Amino acid sequence: MQGHGRCLKLFLAFALLLLQYAQGGEVDHNHRDTNVTGRCIERERQALLAFKRGLVDKSDLLSSWGSEAQKQDCCRWVGVSCSNQTGHVIQVDLHELYSLQGKMISPKLIELHYLQHLDLGGINFIGIPVPDFIGSLSNLRYLDLSSTYFGGKFPSQVGNLTNLQYLALEANDFTNAENLDWLPLLSSLRYLDLNFVNLSNVYDWPEAINKLPELTNLTLVGCHLPSPILSTLSYINSSKSLASVDLSSNHLSTSSIFVWLSNYNTSLVHLDLSWNLLAGSIPDVFGNMRSLAHLDLSNNKLEGGVPHSFARLCSLQSLELSSNILSGQLSKFVQILFSTCAQNSLEILDLSWNHLAGSLPDLTKLSSLELLYLNNNQLSGVISGIHFSKLSKLQSLDLSSNSLVLDIHADWIPPFQLDYINLGSCKMGPDFPKWLQTQKKFSFLDISDANISDILPSWFWSLCRNVTFMNLASNQIGGTLVNLTFEFSYFPELRLSLNQLEGPIPSVLSTASYLDLSYNKLSGSISFLCSSAAIGLSFLDLSNNNVSGQVPDCLTYLTNLVMLDLSYNALSGKIPTTIGSVFGIETLKLRSNRFVGQLPSSLKNCTSLKVIDVGDNKLSGPIPKWLGVSLKDLVILMLLSNHFNGSLPSQLCHLTHIQILDFSMNNISRSIPKCLNNLTTLAQKGNPSLNISHFVYKMSDYNPVEAAYEDDATFIWKGKVYSYKNTLGLVKRIDLSSNRLTGEIPSEITHLVGLVSLNLSGNQLTGQITPEIGNLQSLDALDLSRNQIEGRIPTSLSRIDRLSVLDLSFNNLSGKIPIGTQLQGFDPSVYAGNPQLCGPPLKKMCDDQNVQIDLTNQEDDKDELITLGFYISMGLGFAAGFWGVCGTLIFKRSWRYAYFKFLNGLNDWLYVRVALIKRQLKDILNR
Repeated sequence: MQGHGRCLKLFLAFALLLLQYAQGGEVDHNHRDTNVTGRCIERERQALLAFKRGLVDKSDLLSSWGSEAQKQDCCRWVGVSCSNQTGHVIQVDLHELYSLQGKMISPKLIELHYLQHLDLGGINFIGIPVPDFIGSLSNLRYLDLSSTYFGGKFPSQVGNLTNLQYLALEANDFTNAENLDWLPLLSSLRYLDLNFVNLSNVYDWPEAINKLPELTNLTLVGCHLPSPILSTLSYINSSKSLASVDLSSNHLSTSSIFVWLSNYNTSLVHLDLSWNLLAGSIPDVFGNMRSLAHLDLSNNKLEGGVPHSFARLCSLQSLELSSNILSGQLSKFVQILFSTCAQNSLEILDLSWNHLAGSLPDLTKLSSLELLYLNNNQLSGVISGIHFSKLSKLQSLDLSSNSLVLDIHADWIPPFQLDYINLGSCKMGPDFPKWLQTQKKFSFLDISDANISDILPSWFWSLCRNVTFMNLASNQIGGTLVNLTFEFSYFPELRLSLNQLEGPIPSVLSTASYLDLSYNKLSGSISFLCSSAAIGLSFLDLSNNNVSGQVPDCLTYLTNLVMLDLSYNALSGKIPTTIGSVFGIETLKLRSNRFVGQLPSSLKNCTSLKVIDVGDNKLSGPIPKWLGVSLKDLVILMLLSNHFNGSLPSQLCHLTHIQILDFSMNNISRSIPKCLNNLTTLAQKGNPSLNISHFVYKMSDYNPVEAAYEDDATFIWKGKVYSYKNTLGLVKRIDLSSNRLTGEIPSEITHLVGLVSLNLSGNQLTGQITPEIGNLQSLDALDLSRNQIEGRIPTSLSRIDRLSVLDLSFNNLSGKIPIGTQLQGFDPSVYAGNPQLCGPPLKKMCDDQNVQIDLTNQEDDKDELITLGFYISMGLGFAAGFWGVCGTLIFKRSWRYAYFKFLNGLNDWLYVRVALIKRQLKDILNR
């Protein structure tokens, strides 16, 4: 029996081998039967080698492609598949071999007559055009040229590939497509991807799509599509099986797109119209799409609520309506949406960033819900555990940025395990939420601004091993961070600012990529930065704590650090020279500590620096020249309240991007450089950006993710200390006050027409205020007090309409204060200490004003005597003139007749002239 069994097994194996050979299906080179000894056809092997020579393969990904004896069989090469029956190459798939670059595509590729599948997706062809002979590969069923960075004219020759079923041309650098006339030739096409191909001039694109009877998947993302023109559409040969349509990120703005889509009511399963310009209310047409499972209308301008027809969407699994202008009560919205069958199928509901109001309705019927986003609306009211009692499948929950209160019992055990938890601004204090102890899987947690004033529980950190984002900021959470022995699995973003945390900073936090511990009560040293795990740290804010000691000389680990803020602590000693090894740093803030010594010259290696604030320390020495030579990207430079001495180096004039320059309260002497007009940004009015932002790379799942942060700055403004952040980009100021500067104020400073604040007070400046000071039309604050400036106040100063703060006190100014609505509106104290100044608003009147008053009185007296004689003479003259003429006409008849005869003759002449002119006009009009 055993012998018969072996024979049967051998027979079955041989039969299966023959069957597989007879079928001749596609076989990947990695799974090809090892007993097949035939090699690929030599002509096709040479064609593939010629194709390889057109590629740049620095990583040797195609090492298996070669002429050596052991590489003769091209059917075993990476990405190549052959037919088992004929040996012809039928597939070349190099998708996602991203390190490959393309110089050209060899024309010999057309030797692959039997090629059915060509995928070059991800290979960078650096802008060369798609060769025309691609249209000659007539057996192609599958063509993927996505993200290949081809350029030149759009490859309409693909219209010759009449057997194509799959076509992807997304993310290339083609010029605008002129038309889609070639598209209907692909009558077998099922999948079409033209993402990011510019179709702005193709107004009949829906007509071309309607002529593809087999199409099931259509994706035209970011194509600048114009809205359909309904009068031109025909649906005679249109597909009856179109299941997926993605038209997101276009310029669609009219309801005609909804009318066009209504032709596919019975087949559509996935529809994405997000990131368009769709406005008005949501149309009823969606209620007829009974097969619709995924609908995304987010990031449009849709208003109102949802139509009642949504109740007919029984297959709906995902509904995304975020970032619109939807309004009304959320409870009514939910009642319409889930009054019937949809409540059993819905898995994703995103209504965030709208204007929905009211309380959170009963969600217990949504038993299949996995994601619920209601953040950034106008919701209010109290939420209890009952609201979530049936949501056992829920994984992501976002209720942030509303006015909700979570009244959840301490013993509540949620039915779900959340991965994403965002309850920022939801009030849940004062106790730390104990129900979080049941959540073992979360990677994102935000319970900021939640009125929590409890001690951070010891069990909490054990749940955070896999966290990528955690925000506990703006609470009153106390306790210490000691005895943390676990390690983060990733490089998380940790926001713990504005709390009451105490004690030293544990080294485990150095593994974060973004760490904000500002405004706490942390103490001890910052030696945790010496951990080699800090290599991923890009953002570190320890400001407003009680950390002390010296900054450790181990900053070489911080190679990815972009922002470092150690302000308002008790750090001492010198700034370590290793700060110069943090080459990518853009923001350095060390204000209000006890640092001594000079600015380390190694800092000039940090050429990306944009913000330096070392104010309120005990730093000394001259201001380095390399600040203006090496750090030319500086936007904010604040050295105030230190012991810097020497002169202002002229190299500072190379800081063409500088907006805030503050060297106040130091021991700087000599004159102000005359090259200030080279400060280009200050010489321009306004700023296109309201803030000063930077980008940091945070790690997520070991992949870098770019994120922005905004700088802030604190300084004295109008006599008070202010912090600016959201409008910091508009602040342009120079503050050199409280130094020992001498000489005149350079006239070149009046070229800085963008200046909003100029403070030169408390120096030893001499000379006069430059007459062109009125050019600084953007000035809001000007302080020249406590100097030795002399001469008159320029009249141009009165023309600065925005000036709200002015101080010229305690100088040697003289003469009359110029007349103008601005200068007379200030308190007299702004002119105090200038004994030779006069005129309003000062009580002291000018001498020329007194003289003018006396002269006016004398002239008034003279005018009174003349006026009496003038009136007498005028009366006598009138009588003599009147009777001299009229009396003669009355008493002398010949003169009277001659006078009236003259008047009659003048009257007749005028009558005749008027009659002639009327007749001439009449003749002209009758012609």
